[in-house]
Amino acid sequence: MTRARRLLALALLVLVALYAAWFGRHAQWFALAFFAVPPLLLATALLRGGGARTGFWAGVLALLWFSHGVMVAWTRPPERLFALGEVALAVTIVLAASLTGLRARLATRASRR
Repeated sequence: MTRARRLLALALLVLVALYAAWFGRHAQWFALAFFAVPPLLLATALLRGGGARTGFWAGVLALLWFSHGVMVAWTRPPERLFALGEVALAVTIVLAASLTGLRARLATRASRR
């Protein structure tokens, strides 16, 4: 497993832990399941050797998590720290999911010169 995939799996698992702390403290079980299950499934798939589609979907869902985090940080001050953590992890997930493709693209450009 490459470093980028390990970083992606770790960021997804940290996001699951963030959601557990955020929604579990008020026993919001539906919200916990809605938000925590997708990154948990993606992390499990990555750790089992999932293909490029797993990284792609992690990046796509991270854009939704980013939007959710910005919205909550802006509208609910008591939850701002959780929301900003979600934003930071979403950015990390997008970057980690894109890292392999970015490296390949930069290597292609370097070989053309």
